[in-house]
Amino acid sequence: MHFDRDFRMAIGSALAPGAGTMAVIDPATATPFAEAPEASPADLDRAISAARAAFPGWAATPYAERAASIAALADAVERHADDFAPLLTREQGKPLAEARREVMGLATWLRAAAGMALPVTVHEDIPARYCETRHVPIGVVAAIAPWNYPLLLAAFKLGPALVTGNCVVLKPSPFTPLTSLKLGELAQSILPPGVLNVVSGGDALGPWLTAHPGIDKIAFTGSTATGKRVMASAADTLKRITLELGGNDPAIVMHDIDPAMLAPALFWAAFGNAGQVCLATKRLYVHAAVYDEVRDALVAYAAGVTMGSGIAPGTQIGPINNRVQHDRLIALIEDCRTHGYRFACGGEVPDGPGYFLAPTIIDNPPESARIVQDEQFGPILPMMSFTDYDDAVHRANSGPYGLGASIWAGDPDAAWALGQRIASGNVWVNESRPLSPLVPFAGHGHSGFGVENGIEGLLEYTLPRTSSICRTRTFGL
Repeated sequence: MHFDRDFRMAIGSALAPGAGTMAVIDPATATPFAEAPEASPADLDRAISAARAAFPGWAATPYAERAASIAALADAVERHADDFAPLLTREQGKPLAEARREVMGLATWLRAAAGMALPVTVHEDIPARYCETRHVPIGVVAAIAPWNYPLLLAAFKLGPALVTGNCVVLKPSPFTPLTSLKLGELAQSILPPGVLNVVSGGDALGPWLTAHPGIDKIAFTGSTATGKRVMASAADTLKRITLELGGNDPAIVMHDIDPAMLAPALFWAAFGNAGQVCLATKRLYVHAAVYDEVRDALVAYAAGVTMGSGIAPGTQIGPINNRVQHDRLIALIEDCRTHGYRFACGGEVPDGPGYFLAPTIIDNPPESARIVQDEQFGPILPMMSFTDYDDAVHRANSGPYGLGASIWAGDPDAAWALGQRIASGNVWVNESRPLSPLVPFAGHGHSGFGVENGIEGLLEYTLPRTSSICRTRTFGL
């Protein structure tokens, strides 16, 4: 397969051009560099029909054969990593090294799903009776991936959905459709027709997909506001849903930390992928005994970080992915200026093309500040002081979200104990975002529900089926 500039949708056994086209913007230049197909309702109908037609045969395929196909797709992704990575950088903006890690993450997550096995629970096995529960596929899954990690977050869905016997219609973000379209093209030579379909389009495509009666389950990653609309659209046909939504993740730095040693890890926990991470540190609470030292260490570290085009050698932070998010972040910075909050560093919007924004630290704003209460999803970090750990826990637990949190301390046991008081689906001590395809990942509150990754995530794409048999000549009641 050659990664040319011809981008088409994978629908059944064909590569389809779509009813129209839409421009794809390079966020480093803010100019179009490619065109992607824009699906019509008829295109979507054809994709879902293809998935529904493929489902009986794929569900009946032995589990080991399905797993082998998913592993083969992972191998193909690895072989084409050097093609995927620059294309991902052009459409998403992240540095090339990070893009390659995401591509390899796609392969890792697919391969891990292929290596899992569904449990069989035997409830009773006696001479008179046998009873067991197995897990069967749901049907056709709508997998909706966001623009910050278009391949990796698609992999969270694709591997488990496909290996358990479902067929999939994947919809990437209109900001980052190209690598997903190439994934669909690559899969056409590996998976049976209709098992994996990839459709791209504008803002109307998502609602068409989630409301479509031919969809049995929706797996969505994105904002909480959109997640609520997805949930509402699923109600009429009682679709199963998995929602991984927003977060306003707190980090607590305890009094016994070494600021100089902490600064690099804490900086990237907040500013990795230009802060465009659902699990990024978005609120930083630092004990007053080390507050000034931690702030100054972060500022000093930020001064040495290179921002620029993801294609350029040495770039560590790329641009914001799209103009809508860039404008929203600039509005947050202006709100901080309007209210007179102190800027420890950053706040500048560089001259020239592209959606760039320097890493910015807001120095001790009030808890009521918009930058504290809202999920910024970008390279702006509010940093607040505290003296009482009960108060820090209370502030960390405030608000509707509960996705991730981290505790940083010299004494890991004390940090572990503090972390058990945090209302979040994921809590880490002295590390940030150690995600694994083998470890369940879920949010609390407005951060969504359902599970991704691990056996628990695999089961999200199945329905339990309990079967029993009476082994005696006397029929049971």
